[in-house]
Amino acid sequence: MSRPLRVAIIGAGPAGVYAADILTKAERDFEVSIDLFEQHPAPYGLIRYGVAPDHPRIKGIVNALHKVMDRGDIRFLGNVTYGKDLTLSDFRHFYDAIIFSTGAVKDADLEVPGVDLPGSFGAAEFVSWYDGHPDVSREWPLEAKDIAIIGNGNVALDVARVLSKHPEDMLSTEIPDNVYSELKNSPATDVHVFGRRGPAQVKFTPLELRELGHVKDVDIIVYPEDFDFDEQSISQINSNNQSKNMVKTLQNWLLDEPSGASRRLHLHFWHQPKEIYGEGRVEGIRFDRTELTNEGRVTTTGEVMDYAVQAVYRAVGYFGSALEEIEFDHQRGVIPNEGGRVLDVHGESVPGIYATGWIKRGPTGLIGHTKGDALETIGYLLEDRLELPAAEEPEENAIIDLLKERGVEYTTWEGWLRLDAHELTLGSSYDSNGVLRERIKVVPREEMVTISRDFGKGQ
Repeated sequence: MSRPLRVAIIGAGPAGVYAADILTKAERDFEVSIDLFEQHPAPYGLIRYGVAPDHPRIKGIVNALHKVMDRGDIRFLGNVTYGKDLTLSDFRHFYDAIIFSTGAVKDADLEVPGVDLPGSFGAAEFVSWYDGHPDVSREWPLEAKDIAIIGNGNVALDVARVLSKHPEDMLSTEIPDNVYSELKNSPATDVHVFGRRGPAQVKFTPLELRELGHVKDVDIIVYPEDFDFDEQSISQINSNNQSKNMVKTLQNWLLDEPSGASRRLHLHFWHQPKEIYGEGRVEGIRFDRTELTNEGRVTTTGEVMDYAVQAVYRAVGYFGSALEEIEFDHQRGVIPNEGGRVLDVHGESVPGIYATGWIKRGPTGLIGHTKGDALETIGYLLEDRLELPAAEEPEENAIIDLLKERGVEYTTWEGWLRLDAHELTLGSSYDSNGVLRERIKVVPREEMVTISRDFGKGQ
């Protein structure tokens, strides 16, 4: 193939950007031409729309992604939705290979009675709201004084921190104005986080857990009965430094006397949700008390515990979304694949179609796993290069002509730089509270597109 290898990557979160970066840097004796597509006008996926605004260290990942995209050897095309603006046939027509890196953004199901009651929310939807996602409502019903959060991962802690923290303490972040206004009027005083397993088995990371202790005017409450460790838990603590550090942090809080703060964040363990109940809306949640079996599985003890709450947030994991014309595993929420090679309904590899990131392996692991995913997928793509189905129109401008013909208001990297600068400028002025803002995130999609496209100039 004398022309460059044309590759489309669908999804501009970390998985997509890492795949593009690895492909551009791979040892090869041929040229590549990469277009990175994103359904939102802005890049970065869950780094922009899935990380709490008061986590600047985690958002530092953006700096690395920015450097990759700012080199100029990867073309960004935002505000383009797969299955709506462009079909699989379209991508096949213009590209030799397609990589899906669409991630997992929906809430995993929690099958308990009452889960659909008003006042029962998915954590992923709440995260999208407080991160200013352009496709969710700008309002959120923050009416509960007592709140339950189901889950023992970092998302559960993010949700708990946002709900219990005084919003004034987040004004220096990129929290959207509408989110600040809603949180300011929240009546919440007690936020309860519940996990099925014990302190030694939590899925938090030590940094996330320790950060709770630095939230002003919030007492962390833990319960002595949750710290009666069995042999398996003791072994876990002794053999794993992360578990040891987190148990130590939790036990230190156990020794602390409440300070009389205006808000309380309760951490409960050994609780398995049994029912969300209420007449017409959430009024409480019922749990089975749990313990570990000799095989390390969770079982119920027969003890049932009720908590009066007016809202429940389900932070039990993310789940992938099916894509048109691509086989999908509805149990695992992933695209069936072998090492990143996408499989059809018969389990055979589909030539030229690949997957990476959470849509490939499921919503587990950290950024390092995402890089490993991308490395594996790109390795197989390069191995398959000579057998890829050739694009009929591989010219770089051909896809742009089609988007214009269809009236798709696509955004570019240059457009993102304009939007980024605009948000930073909005934040550089002082608000009425006299706090310097990191940035003020633009939320409406139409406004993002208008700023990015500069009313169409140069697009």
